[in-house]
Amino acid sequence: MVIPMVMNNFLTFNVDVKYVSWRLDKFLFTVIEDKDIIVSRTAIQRLIESGMVMVNGVSKNKSYRLEIYDFIAVVLPPPKEYDVVGEDIPLDIVYEDSEFLVVNKPKDLVVHPGHGHETGTLVNAILYHCGEELSGISGVLRPGIVHRIDKDTSGLLVIAKSQISYASLSSQFFRHDVKREYHAICHGRLGDLEGTIDAAIARDKKDRKRFSVDDSGKPSITDYFLVENYDKYAYVKLRLHTGRTHQIRVHMAYIGHPLAGDTVYGPKSTPTQLIGQCLHAKTLAFTHPKTGEWMEFDSELPEYFTKFIRTVS
Repeated sequence: MVIPMVMNNFLTFNVDVKYVSWRLDKFLFTVIEDKDIIVSRTAIQRLIESGMVMVNGVSKNKSYRLEIYDFIAVVLPPPKEYDVVGEDIPLDIVYEDSEFLVVNKPKDLVVHPGHGHETGTLVNAILYHCGEELSGISGVLRPGIVHRIDKDTSGLLVIAKSQISYASLSSQFFRHDVKREYHAICHGRLGDLEGTIDAAIARDKKDRKRFSVDDSGKPSITDYFLVENYDKYAYVKLRLHTGRTHQIRVHMAYIGHPLAGDTVYGPKSTPTQLIGQCLHAKTLAFTHPKTGEWMEFDSELPEYFTKFIRTVS
């Protein structure tokens, strides 16, 4: 197993026996999991050709064949600079105090700025709402953002309003001391009333924008509970024990019940009334970072969700 280490603007690897004789460019494309750093094999090849990749302190070409215990250092390209400003975008605020706010994110709203979404994000809306209060908390692009949900997933998110609250909430999420319950519609009728999916998840080796069940990945556990079976679909509740990217979508597809509307992990043809997966982060609970009180929040199912239920039930 290769474990990358990040030091300042360097990413380093020690090559184990599994990757002996692999091409350098293929190796880096396989093991670098953060698509925000490098998104394509072509980009990796450009780094190699420009001397930004060193093997045992020496620059090699992209077709170099790895040897056991090779030490690889990659000089990371500087991150793209964004001028993130507040925008007057309506927010559905479920709760707010001096330490954090909980918002109900609508479907189709991106959480933070990035390639293709430099404005019009939840971060822009929060900056407008909170002003300078969030400056410097967890970085320029993600001020106060403790956790994320996909663009096409709706539901509850907590945003920290101070460094102390950010540290406390981030620690709770890291230790899995929070409660997160999602509601979803999936393809096919469920035979079991409830179950647990315990399957590690890693970035897909063939498509770096996808994730898949892989024994070499990170431990991932999802509980599911049947609410109601319909003719061709099922309404389920899901609880996360871990928080991997696309976890629910990957796990439900893995057991043969991909989420309705999810063209990445499910059928390419999707119900016309759905754009993106039918998935809502309905319940969120955690310990208040200042008072120590257990705080639990719930949200109503959005219109797209209830409308789809009416069409399939």
